Amino acid sequence: MLTQIHFLIAVTVWSWLRHLGGLGLILLGLADNSVVPLPGSMDVLTILLAARHHDLWWYYAFMATVGAVIGGYITYYLARKGGKEAFERKLSKSRADKISEKFERWGFFAVAVPALLPPPFPLVPFLLAAGAMQYSRRKFVAALALGRGIRYTIVAGLGAVYGRHIVRFFSRYYKPALFTLIGLAVIAGVFSLVQYYRYKSRTATA
Repeated sequence: MLTQIHFLIAVTVWSWLRHLGGLGLILLGLADNSVVPLPGSMDVLTILLAARHHDLWWYYAFMATVGAVIGGYITYYLARKGGKEAFERKLSKSRADKISEKFERWGFFAVAVPALLPPPFPLVPFLLAAGAMQYSRRKFVAALALGRGIRYTIVAGLGAVYGRHIVRFFSRYYKPALFTLIGLAVIAGVFSLVQYYRYKSRTATA
């Protein structure tokens, strides 16, 4: 029963976002680039919208990029306020050190490249690292916009070119695809809750 309720909620939300079009991409981008990401959801919605409206594929690529940049900047801003210590408590010190080392080495491209790569490559840890290490706001926004812009331009372009095949595929496998997205979101949510409680316990014993 609970699974059916979750499915109905997910279908309703998904239909609502798809109905909103470009605005739906911005709203989804806020969630997808937060500490509770929804792997692949932005790609799927961008493809579906571009597939249904071929002539507006560039618009959906732009709106997806805007949503991703706004969502990513919020995560960056919160990490910037929390500082490096909060970043280390969030991810564990060993993982935070590895990401920080990569960020110090690559700088701009430590944000741009992960933003370009598809799931399951994680982006949020690099957004957190950029904020925690007080990376330049302008360079951060430019790097995130570059990576996401290229990615969603490609995704929307594929949706426009192969639209009929993509829509037909999702019409046939709509439920399995949606359940997969729900499963990934639940896993991300559980992981975030575990990290949150670990953070609380460390703060309490500090």
